[in-house]
Amino acid sequence: MQVQLNPIKTIEVALQEVASQTAGFNIKFCPGVRLADPKFGDYQANGVLGYAKITQKNPRELAQSLIDSANNSGQFDSDMVNLSLAGPGFINFKLTAKFYWQWLQKFATPSDFELGAGRIKKDRRIVIDYPSANTAKQAHIGHLRPMVIGEAIARLLDFCGAKTTRDNHIGDWGTNFGTLIMQIKREGVELDALGDDALVKLDQLYKDGSALELKQPEIRTTSRNELVKLQAGDPENTALWQKIVDISSVAFDQIFKQLGVSVDVSLGESFYQDKVGRIYKELSETGLAEESQGALVVWHDEVKKFSRNNERPYPFNIRKKDGASNYASTDLATILYRVETYRAQEVIYLTDSRQQDHFQQLFLTTEKWFFQKKYPLPLMRHVYWGTILGEDKKPFKTKSGQTIKLQALLDEARERAFQVVTQKNPELSESERRRIGDIIGVGALKYADLSSNRTLDYEFNWDRMLSFEGNTAPYLLYAVARINSIFRKVNVDPENLFSEASPLETATEFALARKLIEFVHAVELSLNDLRPHFLCTYLYELAGCYSSFYNSDKVMVDNSEVRARRLLICARTRTVLKTGLNLLGISTLERM
Repeated sequence: MQVQLNPIKTIEVALQEVASQTAGFNIKFCPGVRLADPKFGDYQANGVLGYAKITQKNPRELAQSLIDSANNSGQFDSDMVNLSLAGPGFINFKLTAKFYWQWLQKFATPSDFELGAGRIKKDRRIVIDYPSANTAKQAHIGHLRPMVIGEAIARLLDFCGAKTTRDNHIGDWGTNFGTLIMQIKREGVELDALGDDALVKLDQLYKDGSALELKQPEIRTTSRNELVKLQAGDPENTALWQKIVDISSVAFDQIFKQLGVSVDVSLGESFYQDKVGRIYKELSETGLAEESQGALVVWHDEVKKFSRNNERPYPFNIRKKDGASNYASTDLATILYRVETYRAQEVIYLTDSRQQDHFQQLFLTTEKWFFQKKYPLPLMRHVYWGTILGEDKKPFKTKSGQTIKLQALLDEARERAFQVVTQKNPELSESERRRIGDIIGVGALKYADLSSNRTLDYEFNWDRMLSFEGNTAPYLLYAVARINSIFRKVNVDPENLFSEASPLETATEFALARKLIEFVHAVELSLNDLRPHFLCTYLYELAGCYSSFYNSDKVMVDNSEVRARRLLICARTRTVLKTGLNLLGISTLERM
């Protein structure tokens, strides 16, 4: 058996091929290989049981015949893997010390892992829609999850070979621009003179304009007229709009840089305004859209959840009564553009859970429309999340009840981490403590979010996320730093092959090596349902396995072959921890 990054896939493919040439099996047989209880082996195939039930054959006899064929096939070399029969028809696979040694030799660097994982999504064209910031508004705590979760998913896709396009689909054409332009003109504001905190001032201008509209409803007419002029191409309003967009872009780029977020393209709703006419025309021509009370809508009567106890479900409104476009029409134009321009095979949307109904209707409309027009339909996936809660179990806000600004949150994370580092290492220079604190603080903020199952609410707790114990970023970062210290002491490159290393011997060595080999399985698990917390859990378990190994097996022993072996295991643990944390968007430290 060849040494591959993910032995599960190798075993599954080989076993299926053997089954196709074994009496009693046919092409419908699926091995179903999974991780096994270490007491029985490394992997287990349970597919024989279900297959035996369908074909009404004895599962143990079938399993044994498959084991015999596998051992005779030449695909399962006994000095690499051993097969055994267990229970009612399970097939267990136990990797040998030789296999582990070769695997540890073969996968030495992050690029080795990326090359091995690149087959999972090889060349699949995927557009990921995030973080979709709101123009003219400051980023707040609600923007943390799309930025952090979106970046982690995008990095996982890149790592697994996808051709990923990060599309920052910004809201830059809504009714708020009418209010904002009205207030800018009313106060005679020169946008070029707003200074470094220009976005903060724009945000306040919008709030002031909205408050004025509430006090004087007639002002809303002025705001609507300003929006109409903008959408009609009025030069003055267009120039103001462009400056607002530019100010917003600069501010968000600063946030993106701090959080390690990268985007490939930023196309706002404004970009699609000349493309929505095609949407109205095609959906009307195919009979999917019809006028209802002046609006253009698509009905999905088969989905009862949209009815809200009404006789008929609410329709998907794709054009307002006044003829204006909306989120639905823009989203439909966007997905067509992504298919025609990027040839997207998959599109991933990131929003909070409140938009689930919108995306279900969007996906249904797209499926029916593309089927009628014979357009290639991409796989469409909605990644949503729960709410960040305070200790009172309510949405996390400031003491005054205001929404927390993201920049303020990042600043506090860095400052709190700096205080922790100062307590632990007061002998370091302030600049060094600041640098370490920045990495720990931002990493802790990200990891607290990513390590939670994204569809659930989670409680924001500074003490917990900055703790050096438990499933936290500081704990994992310290594990990497501790391994780094070993290689500094011996003055050896941790990406060395350690060819003089002897085969594994102790139980803790095997346990750690086994956990290392599970890395790509954790990556696949995270990608299958786009839930990065699976990778977080794996990294935490890996760090725990390393701690058990380190406490049990002394690394710096006199025997050179044993020392090389244990340095080899330390080195590969470092590589996997660093690679995994990088996939989560978390920087590591040489020392702490």
